[in-house]
Amino acid sequence: MRIILLGPPGSGKGTQAQRLIHRYGILQLSTGEMLRAAVAAQTPVGLKAKDIMAGGGLVPDEIVIGIISDRLDQPDAARGFILDGFPRTVPQAEALDDLLRKKRLKLDAVIELRVNESALLQRVETRVAEMRARGEEVRVDDTAEVLVKRLASYRALTEPLIHYYSERRKLLTVDGMMTIEHVTHEIDRILHAIGAVEPKNDRQVSKKPARPAAKRTSKSAKKPSGGARKAVKAGPKAARKAPKKAGAKKAVKKPAARAVSGARKRAVMGARKAARKVAKKAGKRRA
Repeated sequence: MRIILLGPPGSGKGTQAQRLIHRYGILQLSTGEMLRAAVAAQTPVGLKAKDIMAGGGLVPDEIVIGIISDRLDQPDAARGFILDGFPRTVPQAEALDDLLRKKRLKLDAVIELRVNESALLQRVETRVAEMRARGEEVRVDDTAEVLVKRLASYRALTEPLIHYYSERRKLLTVDGMMTIEHVTHEIDRILHAIGAVEPKNDRQVSKKPARPAAKRTSKSAKKPSGGARKAVKAGPKAARKAPKKAGAKKAVKKPAARAVSGARKRAVMGARKAARKVAKKAGKRRA
């Protein structure tokens, strides 16, 4: 991911840049920090910049481009970067395009945080008034007067970049007056839409084969009967003995049934004989 954040002072570029750095693990390339690092490392470009800075002059664009070129050659820049403070002018943007073309790199997007300048001034005035009411010290560069000058400089030098990148179909605009969370969400959505962010592989597919789905069974099939549970616990021997016991029970039940039926027959025959005897006696008396 290689992007540039554009926007006037106070639009929230620094806050959004830090969020992108932590979210995607990319670098924030600040020209000021790179210049100081090059001077400290005493690189050829850094030594040239040191002499100019010592004399109070502005570092030429070609030196700044040289420092950016050296920084992009380092391994940690391979994952991507956010350019902070560069380019500020159209000539710097053209020089950056030439540099990226030579390195066979592509700029993914230029995200403009569009804000209302009057609303920014009101925010600064409110913040300064609250700090003074709490007795806190207000920085000289954090006043409405300084912001007015910085906004005028932005309109004169940097605002033409909006037209420059719009012609090259790199410009994407976000409403910077939304809350910080909403701006972050919108930037993230844009980066995914243009393919600047690789899809996350958070859910890795397991190498183990999936288990077959268990079939539903009836309640009677889920819970075995008491006899079956006993047979399982007792083992195969008890299972072999179980049919024998069942046959023995049936054998016991059959003789008992036969005995009952025989007793009933004898009782019926005895009652019939007694009835015949009573009938004979009654006949003799009548005679």
